[in-house]
Amino acid sequence: MASPKTKSRKKVQSQPEPGQATGKRPLLFGLVLLIATVALYLPVHSYPFVNYDDDIYITYNDHVKAGLSWDTVKWAFTSYDASNWHPLTWLSHAFDYQMFQLNAGGHHETNLLLQVLNVLLLFYVLWRATGFAGRSFFVAGLFALHPVNVESVVWIAERKNLLSMLFFLLALGAYRWYVRELRVTRYVVVALLFALGLMAKPQVITFPFVLLLWDYWPLRRMFAEEPGASSQETAAGIVPRSFSYLVVEKLPWFALSAASAVMTIKAQHYAGAMSGVNWQPFAIRLENAVVAYSRYVGKAFWPASLALVYPHPGASIRAWQVIAALIFLLVVTALVIANRRRRYLLVGWLWFLGTLVPMIGVIQVGVQAMADRYAYLSFIGLFLMIAWGAAELMELRRVRLAWQAGLCTAVLVALFVVARIQIDYWSDNVTLWTHVLQVTGRNWIAENNMGHALLNEEREFDAVDHFRAAVAINPNDADSTLNIGAFEQHQKHLPAAIEQYKKVIHITQDMIRLNLPVRDQAFRNMAYVYLSLGEYQQARENFQAAVDLNPKDGEAWIGVGVMAQKFGQPEAAVQAYNHALAIQPFDLGYVLLAKALEQAGRNAEAQTAMQKGQQLSSNFKRTQGVAERLLAQ
Repeated sequence: MASPKTKSRKKVQSQPEPGQATGKRPLLFGLVLLIATVALYLPVHSYPFVNYDDDIYITYNDHVKAGLSWDTVKWAFTSYDASNWHPLTWLSHAFDYQMFQLNAGGHHETNLLLQVLNVLLLFYVLWRATGFAGRSFFVAGLFALHPVNVESVVWIAERKNLLSMLFFLLALGAYRWYVRELRVTRYVVVALLFALGLMAKPQVITFPFVLLLWDYWPLRRMFAEEPGASSQETAAGIVPRSFSYLVVEKLPWFALSAASAVMTIKAQHYAGAMSGVNWQPFAIRLENAVVAYSRYVGKAFWPASLALVYPHPGASIRAWQVIAALIFLLVVTALVIANRRRRYLLVGWLWFLGTLVPMIGVIQVGVQAMADRYAYLSFIGLFLMIAWGAAELMELRRVRLAWQAGLCTAVLVALFVVARIQIDYWSDNVTLWTHVLQVTGRNWIAENNMGHALLNEEREFDAVDHFRAAVAINPNDADSTLNIGAFEQHQKHLPAAIEQYKKVIHITQDMIRLNLPVRDQAFRNMAYVYLSLGEYQQARENFQAAVDLNPKDGEAWIGVGVMAQKFGQPEAAVQAYNHALAIQPFDLGYVLLAKALEQAGRNAEAQTAMQKGQQLSSNFKRTQGVAERLLAQ
């Protein structure tokens, strides 16, 4: 006769594992998620690149535009460009450029594909871990259709968000596979997927902490003896472990997180994103973080007034705002702890709080107070609380299944409608920044980018109004000041242009690396103004300052050459023109080189250079005229 212990063991083994239920419901849920996500984001195929970071990541990035060459791979793994170390993201953009060049639609489609994969993976991982297909579907539906995630999908430069989430979810799913059979190979697979996520964007740095939450619920490896879990929440075949064991088990993954943190901080420091005139004291950063947490919760439940850039409030945050936000967070935390029998509440809340820590602004990165893209990973925690909490409440109230499905559908349809409105704001850059300014008010970043968007539409007078508005809000906005100077230069207000360029040089003197392109252009533009005024020595000094600052500035090298010719130094001019042509061969450069060679008595070489210029020029007579005017000024 078998002992009671043996009978109990056989009973556990005979139970189906949660998530292994057969039937067509999960397939149907997946199909609905696929159709809804594609239908929501389908219009983005016709949308352009955004004039905010898309230039850094794609349109003006020569490394990315070189495609998937070996040089691009080396650069991707050694670069701190865009204030990040994310080689996988760079390679993704390089692949897209190789496929689509500057056809923005192709880049948008890659983002959409990644979003679809993330939605389906989230559903699958939750369903397999919990056994609740309906609740997992609702979480994935919230994730797919919530307006706050529009920024991560529609903004091509936020590819890093989508890519890192893909590997995060793959690693989370692989972790359940590992804990069912503790093998080294499975452990390594999880580590590899986590490392790939970090190489896409370090937002997933909190992954080991999420795994501890996952151990608590739904896997119940941690404190499994606590009462209150339903049989569906207890994963069969997963052995409970002590808390210390679970922490030690994850030490190598914590080491990966630490290494990523060091790389990220190093990249941010290198780019100057963690210092400068917009740097906030720690007390202000802490106050903003507390308020931002409560604002994120508000946007989860009422996703209105979403914007690409939320300006940092600085010292304008009121004490009552901080106190009210802190009380709200403490009350929610207390309620979650009081209801710890419902493990999903504690897991969801700590998921939300914990995964936002790297992006909440206590360690300041950039000038924003918060960002919709930062909620992409974190809101999953809130969605878990909503889906499981609502399901339990409706079960307690004995709400019919049809009514439950109807309420779920109504919520998702409402989110779809609001998200589509939000997506429409991204249809062109002027529309995007108009909306940002309407939502956020005084926002110097939005004013600056609105100015650039208008410049692209050749609306120079409208653009300069926004540049002036940006400087009025933030006098240290070097880019807007530079553009005001360029406007004055175009209007032949040359002394006024010089004044603006000198302001740019003064503003950027302590943050040269961060502001290198703006500072370089200020020197170059000011040199051309002095050239127009006939003040050759000042022009020469500023051209030289530009090339000293940025040896890859071909236009400034042309200026150095022109000034050398004016000072009767043709050999120096030849060297300068050769520098410019090594950077980018073009017709004007060869014509000027030919004239310098002729002046130096190197007639055969001059003739060859002139022929090259003629081959490259679509209007050689015009090119010759430009060269003659430069040398005659």
